[in-house]
Amino acid sequence: MPSYQAVLFDFFGTLTRSVQRGAAHLGTAELLGCPTETLTEVLNRTYYERASGRFGNAEATLRWVCAQVGVHPSDRALRAAVASRHRAVRADTRLRADAVPVLAALRQRGLRTGVISDCTHELPAFLPQLAVAPLLDVQVFSVQVGRCKPDAALYLTACRRLGLAPDECLYVGDGGSQELTGAERAGLTAVRLAAPDLAEHMVFNADREWRGCTLGDLREVLDLVGTVETVGVGTFGVGSGVAGPTT
Repeated sequence: MPSYQAVLFDFFGTLTRSVQRGAAHLGTAELLGCPTETLTEVLNRTYYERASGRFGNAEATLRWVCAQVGVHPSDRALRAAVASRHRAVRADTRLRADAVPVLAALRQRGLRTGVISDCTHELPAFLPQLAVAPLLDVQVFSVQVGRCKPDAALYLTACRRLGLAPDECLYVGDGGSQELTGAERAGLTAVRLAAPDLAEHMVFNADREWRGCTLGDLREVLDLVGTVETVGVGTFGVGSGVAGPTT
């Protein structure tokens, strides 16, 4: 069994259950004065441009989206729509029941943990409020790095922040954005989470040709990792009961 020092996770569809845009997104379209179907089409088509942070902050990004839709809301309406979208994305986010137990078990074994996520501005804003946040040593967001998966920069940024080599890290993801291929190209070991609920998951640029190790349940990650015995900065021996730092 390979000896890993860290496990890095995708967020949406991996630490969370499957994601679809819920009813709360209707309010965002109404505030902007455009049909929901039109807004959805533009959001889907421009996902990677927005997730790479190309257009600035959340308000500037949504203003750019409005221009693509052909609407020009007032500043007040735009600010309200940004807040509405934040609430909508947060409402779509449901942690898996075993996300916290698995992260806690990894930390107890002395492994470090982290998230690497393709995302727009909402996730970095609300992730600190989620139960998984204190259990993550590193959080890497595409909208902040300026690159999206499968770009190696995301994976290598996480490794660098942990002070680890890529081959010391296991990456777990559902396969969106060709993330598994990207992780392997960057030197990490990658495994796919294929939980049953992911059949309904909203995904872009799926890693359909990837044929590596597949897990049916997030808890199976624990079967792939050993125990880190050395006590060091951010790493603790088994039974210490101490959690590492969170960035």
